Parts: sequence; structure tokens; C-alpha cells
Amino acid sequence: MHTGLRITAFAAALAATFGTAYGVGRGVDPVVADKAPAPHETHSRPSAEQRERKEGGGHEERESAPPGGLQISENGYTLDLATARVTAGQRTELRFTVRDGNGKAVTAYQREHDKELHLVLASRDLTTYRHLHPTRAADGTWSTPVDLPRAGGYRVFADFTPARKGTGNLTLGADLAASGPFAPAPLPAPKGTVRTGDYQVRLDGALRPGRASELKLRVSRGGEPVTDLQPYLGAYGHLVALRSGDLAYLHVHPNGEPGDGATKSGPEVSFTATAPSPGTYRLFLDFRHQGTVHTAAFTVRAGAAPGAQPSAPVAETEHSEGHGH
Repeated sequence: MHTGLRITAFAAALAATFGTAYGVGRGVDPVVADKAPAPHETHSRPSAEQRERKEGGGHEERESAPPGGLQISENGYTLDLATARVTAGQRTELRFTVRDGNGKAVTAYQREHDKELHLVLASRDLTTYRHLHPTRAADGTWSTPVDLPRAGGYRVFADFTPARKGTGNLTLGADLAASGPFAPAPLPAPKGTVRTGDYQVRLDGALRPGRASELKLRVSRGGEPVTDLQPYLGAYGHLVALRSGDLAYLHVHPNGEPGDGATKSGPEVSFTATAPSPGTYRLFLDFRHQGTVHTAAFTVRAGAAPGAQPSAPVAETEHSEGHGH
């Protein structure tokens, strides 16, 4: 993966039945909330001119990169979700296909961060999150087992790059419903540090609307800094941000990569991100240590009301279990 990063933002409107944001459950990768992990693409480092436009909040940069993923189709590709409904608490095979402009299943992809496609599931209330890596059959059908913990609305995000030249990375979204008794959970309150298993993760820096800013996440265990993080999908950490309300999606990659001669294996992992608008976001950090992937989840507010001071990045304490890949 490239040293720098580019953020791909996307949003998804929720069916009125389920109200505000609601997201993912338990899967192949770590999950948040129900004790159980983020899409990935190759990003080039932005030029100095691009960084200046972002940092200065220039209109040109914002207008050229609106939040994506609001749609199920983009650039001639469509996410065909065959499994649109599951039963909460029951293991189900989630199946989908990516189709081209002629309706044919796509079977050729570029591998990015060790995978042809990254699948993220998030509950509409943003308390449950998973990063999954489905299996593709020869006919182009993707599948992965899911066991969603609660009833309600979920959003499925497929992050991929078709092999056809000139297409670029795409993130398509579709709604998924889990049937059963439904009671939406409130968004966790912001706090300063998150706990995931035996690990503590501290977030420094502020997420700012319309301009790039650095986010630093520091991993410790038992009060001691973790300095031997292991590469996970080609990086020491991966970060996904979802905007509360419509699940606008930001995918952020670390500043630096393993083996580049400058990036340390912890305890700090640095990212650069731009929020598409003011609002409340949930940040999900995936990191690997001692062979297990863990997820730390944060609640962060970007921007503030006129005359108010922007809030600093904050996080609430949660627990997640890592699952091997």
C-alpha cells in the first residue's frame, strides 16, 4: 500500500422503519459491541497543492470529492445484494454480486491490502461493526457467514477496485435488515480512552469538517506501550469513520507503512482524515497484536455550533474480541 492516504467518503440513507444509524455484527474479523472488526483501498499520498486546498478548506477540494457510497450503483457498477434480510441471532450466509453496466457479474479485481474486496457491516445505531473478507466463487458470487446480534437496520459496504483500467476504487452500499424484536441503542457517549480486551487505545487530534487533520492513536496494554504491533492487511492499523445519522463513510489509511524505514510498529499509529461535514462520527480502529486483530471504537464530534469550541477527539470504553484471518 502507498505511504499516504486518500479518504473515500460515502453515505447511505436508512429505511424509515429503523430511524437513525445502525451497523454490523460478528464475523470473520473483530466486532464491536457484541464482543467480537474495515474496507481498504490503495491510496496515493496527496500532493502539496491538494493538501493546501484541504487544510485551507478550499471549495475546489470539497466539491471534487463529495461523500460517496450513497448509492448502490456508481460508474457503471452495481452491488446486487442477494441476501437482503436475515434473522437476528442466527448464522446466515450473506451473498452478493458486483455487476457491470451490462449486468454481468464481475470476476476480475485488483488485490488491495491483500484482498480483492473488503466488506464492512455496520448497525444503523453504530454500536456494532464488522470488517469481513468474503469468498468469491468462479461465477462472481461473493459469500460470507454473518450472525447479527440484534434486530434492526444494517448497512453493507463493498470496497473494491475492478481490474478494468481507469475505473478506480469504488465503495457501494446496500441496506440489510435483521428481523426480530427491535430496540435501537443510543450512540455511546464520548469518553477519552477506549478499552478493547486487555488493551487501551488513546485518541489524540481532532476530526475537522472540510479540512485535513491528523489523528494519532496510541495502543497500550497493562499500562505499557505496545511497540510490536503486527502488520494487518499491509499496515499497522486501519481506520474507518461512519457519520451518525446517514452512515457517510470515510476510509482512512495510516501515514506510513511497515518496512518503509520510518514507520515504527507502535505504540502510535497516525492517520490523516477529512470529515465531509460537521457532525458526530464513530471511528473504528483495527490493529493486530500477537496474532489477534482487535477493534477499538470511538465517538468523535467534528465541528461545533457557531461560537462554540470544537470538541476534542474522545472515545468510550468498549470491548471487542479479535478473530484470526
